[in-house]
Amino acid sequence: MRPTSQGVPRCSVCHTLLAWMVEADRDSFETELAASVPVVIDFWAPWCGPCRMVTPALERLAERHAGKLKLVKLNVDGAPEIANRFQVQGIPLLVLWRDGRELDRLVGAAPERDIEAWLRRHVAMDAAAPA
Repeated sequence: MRPTSQGVPRCSVCHTLLAWMVEADRDSFETELAASVPVVIDFWAPWCGPCRMVTPALERLAERHAGKLKLVKLNVDGAPEIANRFQVQGIPLLVLWRDGRELDRLVGAAPERDIEAWLRRHVAMDAAAPA
């Protein structure tokens, strides 16, 4: 899917909202931050065990809350200048981004329910969605 600052992904056949998950690199990162919904930036690295533990939870949350958020994964090893700009000192690090500014951050491998509670403080989500 190409980066876009308007709309959210939908199935071209049934128009169902789709999870919006992308892997960014140093060239695409800035473009991927522009979105019509809040962006969860996942700063991670392939060698990081806790990062790999958080990934399935983030993917489930992106699917569960399709149309409400965008997940952008950035491998800090491939973009150290971006990691420095965001003052990444430990991974996994989740940064919630909206309208060109940071809203909040969550450091460490939190359980899915804690990540979802953190998101709910900032993002309008269906409270009836299963945890």
